[in-house]
Amino acid sequence: MATQTPKTALVTGASGGIGRATALLLAQKGYAVALHYHQNRDAAETLCRSINEQGGRAVALAADLSDAEQARTLVWEAESYLGLLDVFVHNAGFADQRLFCDISDELWRKMMDVHVNAAFYLTKAALPAMIRRKSGSIVYVSSMWGQVGASCEVHYSTAKAALIGLTKALAKEVGPSGVRVNCVAPGVIE
Repeated sequence: MATQTPKTALVTGASGGIGRATALLLAQKGYAVALHYHQNRDAAETLCRSINEQGGRAVALAADLSDAEQARTLVWEAESYLGLLDVFVHNAGFADQRLFCDISDELWRKMMDVHVNAAFYLTKAALPAMIRRKSGSIVYVSSMWGQVGASCEVHYSTAKAALIGLTKALAKEVGPSGVRVNCVAPGVIE
């Protein structure tokens, strides 16, 4: 009897918090998981080792997702190591609290780059193979602040709201091709 090829997943921001928990759950469900990190190499490699030691399959991959080429390369590397992606979870991001008038142009761009532009770059790289196979799942991690807005987090709220809009529009576009696009909007977590 032939062994079935495991399904594959890419989780951005997998070195901690929601991303780590997501990657662990996918690994426990039998997925081979590409663990993206930007700066926290030790945490990503520790998670990778743990998954591999428990009989799973994982690889830790670094990329600055604000850079379009690095984002596209991340998808290519994940697929090179594990095979075409069945699941893509865009969880990478950061929060920042400050008054609207204190948000610099640079910080605004960085917030949009990591949350919104990265989602665009990564999805554009992963989606064609999913459409060809008529199968796949994309999950964007937004925030409750993307739904209701947060005082002193206008830039963060805007970026997370953009992910919700991206989800709604892309789901309508690619749903008929067998690709699911969903968004989760958690509140404060431990």
